[in-house]
Amino acid sequence: MVVAVESTSLTSRPAAQAYVGGVCFKLGPPRLIGAELEWLTEHHTPGSTRPTLASIAAALGPHAPRSLAPDSPARPLPAGSLVTIEPGGQIELSSAPCASAHALCETLAADEQVLRDLLSTHSITARAAAADTERSAQRLLQSPRYRAMEERFRAIGPFGTLMMCNTAAVQVSVDAGSDAAEIALRWNLLHTVGPALTAAFACSPRLRGIPPGTWASQRMRTWLELDPPRTAAAVDDSPDPIGDYARWVLDVPLLCVVRDGPCWTAPPDATFGDWIDGALDDEIDRRPTRGDLDYHLTTLFPPVRAVGHLEVRYIDAQPSGQWRLPIAALDALLRSPATAREATDVVPATRGRWRDAARDGLADPDFRSAAADLLFLAAENATDRRHAADLDAAARRCRRGHPPTEER
Repeated sequence: MVVAVESTSLTSRPAAQAYVGGVCFKLGPPRLIGAELEWLTEHHTPGSTRPTLASIAAALGPHAPRSLAPDSPARPLPAGSLVTIEPGGQIELSSAPCASAHALCETLAADEQVLRDLLSTHSITARAAAADTERSAQRLLQSPRYRAMEERFRAIGPFGTLMMCNTAAVQVSVDAGSDAAEIALRWNLLHTVGPALTAAFACSPRLRGIPPGTWASQRMRTWLELDPPRTAAAVDDSPDPIGDYARWVLDVPLLCVVRDGPCWTAPPDATFGDWIDGALDDEIDRRPTRGDLDYHLTTLFPPVRAVGHLEVRYIDAQPSGQWRLPIAALDALLRSPATAREATDVVPATRGRWRDAARDGLADPDFRSAAADLLFLAAENATDRRHAADLDAAARRCRRGHPPTEER
């Protein structure tokens, strides 16, 4: 497979940083919210076998992504969501942007039912679990990108392959903001509440093949361990997240270099900034372009990623139907600048504690308190009455120290 890249050359770090700031943080009034829901897939057969890509493509028909069927029209589902596939056969719904959390949840619920009906025609189930407890990791997608990812991550440990093939998440996307000050407020809010919300929704204590260790979210553990320069929080708290994020991007090691042919391996530990500076001229036979930088951006996986809008990546896939809760919580906490500022004030004891959140979850009294307080605040500011009631119940669950897998 050959990926076309835009050919305008990048000749300096300042030019690259300016480009990153422009493409990663789109200015505009914050109005929209979107989400991606992931599920593990399995056949309706004894042993919960992993379905083949061909069987998934056949089930999806015209909705199959081109990573499965290059000639597919890749049509959205009726409510507008696109279907994509992760390397281990996990299936993902990517919603269209919506004007409210209520509209988003209605859209995703409708398309989830259509997706399940399509998969069932080929005896495939989408399982609501953040981590596979039964099957060994097996990569099904064979693109150069995923080969390069697995090669780099394998040199660090088993976490990369486990993440790619045996985990699932809920990702929530929100507008960045209308100006630099609003972007900083929203960016810092999403990072400040991140560890507490990671703990609130942690529900993957087991993952087959993971090294020994008791963690509330083994899924989040894989991200924290697989390649820290690429997956740690890029800028946890900053008055200038646009500039700081752009500088961070150039200092992350290259995952791969797009080339003709199947080998996209990058020079070990070389950064995009090194490539711009000419330090890789003997190893890569061309200088980087904007297209190369665009592709590099897709290989970065911090807990909050700037992709024009802000993409929250720290939530475990939730038990059936409960994926609405993190969507509703984040929407409510971002409802107004005043609410965002109030939310940052209720979690001082958990700020920046990503590893503790994933390992200890609600067993830690600081996280029990912070998670409950945040979800009570979200319930007070939710615009949908059902969401408000569910968030209030989730806050009470957190106060008791119960994970989402238990009845609320």
